[in-house]
Amino acid sequence: MEIPAALVKQLRDATGAGMMECKAALKEANGSLEEATTILRKRGLAQAAKKSGRSTSEGLIGSYIHMGGKIGVLVELNCESDFVARTDDFQNLLKEVALQVAAANPEYARREDVPAEILERERAIYRAQMESSGKPANVIDKIIEGKLGSFYEQTVLLDQPSIRDPKTTVSELLKSAIAKLGENISIARFVRYKVGGGS
Repeated sequence: MEIPAALVKQLRDATGAGMMECKAALKEANGSLEEATTILRKRGLAQAAKKSGRSTSEGLIGSYIHMGGKIGVLVELNCESDFVARTDDFQNLLKEVALQVAAANPEYARREDVPAEILERERAIYRAQMESSGKPANVIDKIIEGKLGSFYEQTVLLDQPSIRDPKTTVSELLKSAIAKLGENISIARFVRYKVGGGS
């Protein structure tokens, strides 16, 4: 089946993937734009997973001021090259992350940043809540892990649902930027200030 150039261009514009990749995905999807987009996304996320171990020593610091100067955010977003740091896509992602921090007030960038004693305290609280439930220990353990998942969604930036699209996590936004830009990207750190309330 011959794939029209206009269709390839349409897929390229929608996904940011290379021309040959778009053509191959459209052939595989028998010309279906929707299916080809899914194929490219799967490949992109697989590539993003491979890139996630690479060093990120370039990047930018972005800021966001909200509510007439009542809330301020600084975010350091890293990538592998200065070239990518200067792209509009990277800068837009930086703005999105800063906006997310301002609106959702996370305490930690990633799960590994949560101190062990905080996790232990949370587990102890959940266990105490379940003690009189009469449920078996293995069921209680599963419930505790589920509650910890909710704790991460509230306090860990990468686990938070995006304020623009709650079906997508910040981690998924990052992965899709990695797939599009072809470099590893990481959120190094952030700080959120609120007038009269610290961070």
